[in-house]
Amino acid sequence: MNQIVLDADRRLRGPYTLAGGMLHVLVPEALARWPELVHSHDIEIRAAAPGLRELVPARRTSLADRVAQEERILVPAPRRTLRLANGLAEFVRDHLARGGPLTVTVANAGEADATDIELLEVLRRRVPAELLVVAEGPSTPRDGTLPLDTDRYRNEGFHHAMAEAGGLLLPELAEDSEEWWTILHRTTTALAALEREEEARALLDHARRVSVTAKHRATCAYATAMLLVRHHDPAMRDPEEALAWINEAITITDLLPDPRLRAFHLSFDLNGKALVQVRRGRFEEATELVERAIELAERDLGAGEQPIHKLVLRANRALLRGTSTAALADLDHTIAADPGYPDYYLDRGNLLVKLGRSQEALADYERAMRVGPPFPEPYYNRAELRFAEGDLEGALADLDYAIELDPDFTDAYVNRAGLLVAMGEYGRARADAERDAANPYLLCALGQVEAAEGNPEEAYKAFGSALERDPSMVTALAARGVLSYENGDLASSVADLTRAIELKESAELRFNRSVALRALGRLEEARADLVRARELAPGDEDVRRALAEQGRAASGAG
Repeated sequence: MNQIVLDADRRLRGPYTLAGGMLHVLVPEALARWPELVHSHDIEIRAAAPGLRELVPARRTSLADRVAQEERILVPAPRRTLRLANGLAEFVRDHLARGGPLTVTVANAGEADATDIELLEVLRRRVPAELLVVAEGPSTPRDGTLPLDTDRYRNEGFHHAMAEAGGLLLPELAEDSEEWWTILHRTTTALAALEREEEARALLDHARRVSVTAKHRATCAYATAMLLVRHHDPAMRDPEEALAWINEAITITDLLPDPRLRAFHLSFDLNGKALVQVRRGRFEEATELVERAIELAERDLGAGEQPIHKLVLRANRALLRGTSTAALADLDHTIAADPGYPDYYLDRGNLLVKLGRSQEALADYERAMRVGPPFPEPYYNRAELRFAEGDLEGALADLDYAIELDPDFTDAYVNRAGLLVAMGEYGRARADAERDAANPYLLCALGQVEAAEGNPEEAYKAFGSALERDPSMVTALAARGVLSYENGDLASSVADLTRAIELKESAELRFNRSVALRALGRLEEARADLVRARELAPGDEDVRRALAEQGRAASGAG
């Protein structure tokens, strides 16, 4: 077994100090023997080991890789480093499976950046122990501070490093200078991403006390509004105060004399106000605001100016346009302009599902899987399509992989538990369902397990607990309604199914209620439900047969 010793101290090279050291050992061999393995992980390798960029060309790129720094307005989400870590873990696993096992002794693990800490957890979880052994080495005191590479930290979404670098840089810079403002905004953005909103707010409040520059005060007001509507703790969100702050931002930017500067900042702020209005339930106003922002940006910014900002506005308008061809046109435009950005494929795939175009949706989900590092959502969504097509094994494989990528992905456990019930694997289903006794969706899945195993009292209890936490949960109402029917409580069955239909009508719910109504002797109501079910699902054979049987029964009675 090969052995290497690596220093993880972030004061050496910042984020991914450990990963970079490992990649400098593994990548040259992989390039010589299995170059396709390197090429399929180019994004992750280049992000973690900038020193290898000359050896590892960028094959998967997005628009952000081709625009000026000031036009890179999208800050990566906090979970992007998990995508990178999963891609790096798969590179390491596949490399060692071909080239032989490795022992890595990690020195100064206590001084590692959050990116390396996360990577070590993913490596231990996803790379078999017979391939990779990670041992803790000595800790050696070292002077110095984190390298202050703020462009890299901001562009790659290395939020812990950006927050630390900001704390080191800001006291050394002249307050109210352009450089100070750049670092301040990057630091507050990083703090917000790390769920340290109070620290971000304190910095913004301080900035307001030292500056009277219109552009910067408007940006502070915008950032404060976003803290108030995006706070990680829902109890701390305040859309009304956010509205006051975003209006201040708009008031200031609307007065900027330079038409191009005004167009960029004002359209940005209008888009921010749209989010505030969404949180206030004012969807029509939100749509109008984004329309104004698009019109302003297209009119007063040059054709090639701020392209990412313009695409973000289009993508946001698509979300506000709901299930429509207009929304699809916006996403088509966005993807055509930036085909290397995976999240847009996810959005378009979800819309295509709602439009009934499942094969096109499937293609988008699979494209999202290919153009960037691995992340769970496209696999989770593909699992739903596979389940609908009857491919239970394929759906299970996708959900297994989604959970492997993100063990905290609760929705994947919910769907996997339900799928495992359908496959008769009750033990595995129960393990998923009992993962979180406070989650109503997992409680509903537990009810399904109990019902399948012939424990009606426990099933009722689980469904009841789910509905106590979320009275509008259609799946729990529907499942309890079916259970009540199977146990002879027809009135309760009809009551639960009626409530479910009121919340979210479907052919299946109408069909199930028709069965319960017919058992109660309420034949006209039962037939009305079947007629409505046929309208909702014209090709459903169960509905067609039930209507035919009722028709024959009525003829026989006559």
